Amino acid sequence: MKKNRVSAPCTVLLTIINVVVFSLLTLQGMTEDGMFLLEHGAMYVPRVIQDGEYYRFFTSLFLHFGFEHLMNNMVTLVLIGWNLESEIGKVKFLLIYILSGLGGNFLSAWYEVLKDDYSISAGASGAIFGVIGALLYVTMRNRGRIGEVSGRRLAFMIIISLYYGFTSSGVDNLAHIGGLVTGFAAGVLLYRKRNSKDRTVS
Repeated sequence: MKKNRVSAPCTVLLTIINVVVFSLLTLQGMTEDGMFLLEHGAMYVPRVIQDGEYYRFFTSLFLHFGFEHLMNNMVTLVLIGWNLESEIGKVKFLLIYILSGLGGNFLSAWYEVLKDDYSISAGASGAIFGVIGALLYVTMRNRGRIGEVSGRRLAFMIIISLYYGFTSSGVDNLAHIGGLVTGFAAGVLLYRKRNSKDRTVS
């Protein structure tokens, strides 16, 4: 008899990495300080353009402005990421996560260049919005629901989150939108609906 195990190792690993990075930086300085995070890999377009520090598109995904910022993102990552990874698989999930984070940073950077107004940014929320976007597509392909997750609830969550971002200061809304769109598009390209036999325990 084959045992069906639902696990999400990449979701757990990403959460651990974010927490460990935050903990190590907290021992060295103030994570709420933009200049401190800048010296440890936060996103800042002038540094990217003038100094060629392109790695910031990636490293900024694992930095957070304070404990509350970290916890909000990690709770969402665990709740949403677990569902997506269990459905789509480890490699595809990780690909969606990274691409969405990069997509969010690219859109945000493009807009900052366009308006010539720059700020230091960091956080996993662009990648997490991408996970939400991909899971929304997955639910759409499965008659609006995957397990306990419904497409309507995800859509409501997206609307509320974006509304909060646009009505609050210090929130990188373009990174959220860029991550969301990238994640949804990646879901379209990568997700293949399982047949009924794949979902049963024999």
